[in-house]
Amino acid sequence: MKASIKKVCIKNPGKKRNAPAELFTTDPSLLLNDPQINVIVEVINESEAAFVIVSTALQNGKDVVSASKKMIAEHLPELLGLQTKTGRSFLYEAAACASIPVIRNLEEYYDNDLLHSIKAIVNGSTNFILTKMFEDKLDFRQALLLAQQLGFAESDPTLDVEGYDAVNKWTLLLTHAYGIVEHPGQIVFNGIQNIQQGDATVAAEKHYDIKLVAQAKKLLNGKVAAFVLPQFVKQDDHLAFVKNEYNGVVIESGFADKQFFYGKGAGSFPTASAVLSDLSALRYQYKYEYKKLYHHKPHELTDDFYVKAYISFNDWKHIPKEKFEWIEEWHAETDRKYLVAVMPFSALHKSDWWRENNNSLILSPEGVIEDMEIRKLKKKSLELAGIF
Repeated sequence: MKASIKKVCIKNPGKKRNAPAELFTTDPSLLLNDPQINVIVEVINESEAAFVIVSTALQNGKDVVSASKKMIAEHLPELLGLQTKTGRSFLYEAAACASIPVIRNLEEYYDNDLLHSIKAIVNGSTNFILTKMFEDKLDFRQALLLAQQLGFAESDPTLDVEGYDAVNKWTLLLTHAYGIVEHPGQIVFNGIQNIQQGDATVAAEKHYDIKLVAQAKKLLNGKVAAFVLPQFVKQDDHLAFVKNEYNGVVIESGFADKQFFYGKGAGSFPTASAVLSDLSALRYQYKYEYKKLYHHKPHELTDDFYVKAYISFNDWKHIPKEKFEWIEEWHAETDRKYLVAVMPFSALHKSDWWRENNNSLILSPEGVIEDMEIRKLKKKSLELAGIF
């Protein structure tokens, strides 16, 4: 079966395009109400407008391919309902990691596997900035400016550098990995906006890189810990290999063990490759089955676990020391102070002290620490300190 483009709806008719003028329109209804058009490809920036287009297309009996992660993340329950009601396909591989087929793999390869954990670098802009801070010793603002000049960051970089883009993508992947349907606002996240060159220096001294890591891990109690936060990454970790605008995903499961996916996570051509892959899949009526959601008992998110974190700050008065289980390191002799402490994750989930007042929080490489591990770590910490 061959596919052909019948009409393209655009926002700016004055923009020069290398295609016949009669192919374009500014009226979306010409596409949505045309019975000869059976697939709508939606790749616009405006979340609410995108939802209207996608929902109308599904209700009109059309399959849809989308790349709008913000729209999908914010409207996932409604979109799941529309897919069930209409029986149409709604595919969005391009919405998470672009050229990396992570959604299709979670749907097909890991559909019945015991998924232990998934961690990923899902935002190329922040990864480019962090790479330049480490390798070229640029400060954050210099690295951001370079990213904007090269087209890896928008003129308004807020969605990227403050973590919104990453948590939107992570919301989608949690659904396919664990059957979790959650609004992105309910997932703990932050970006790299407060990371300073001094933090990169400390990381290098400890033989770590810093990455913005999206992580999910199934705990012993059956629930799932999930977040998107800056994290120290060991230099032999798979994610340390992911540089510049690239993305990487590490999936660990009961049968397949650990697998690493690597590729360009943004840009016109990587995104187009994912869109074309979805269009090709529609030729054989491919649909997401959401097996972890509909055919297994969906998992639940929890904040009942611990994390070890490095925190740099300007003033002790903004650091609630009573929230820590214990402090392993503290360095207060310089203007920019820092400490390393273990704390319950709820100390992050239920307050914002760690991302206010120019504080910078970076998780340790261990990531999630379960309750049974906390006693062993505490004893070891006290022994090292000569207290136990």
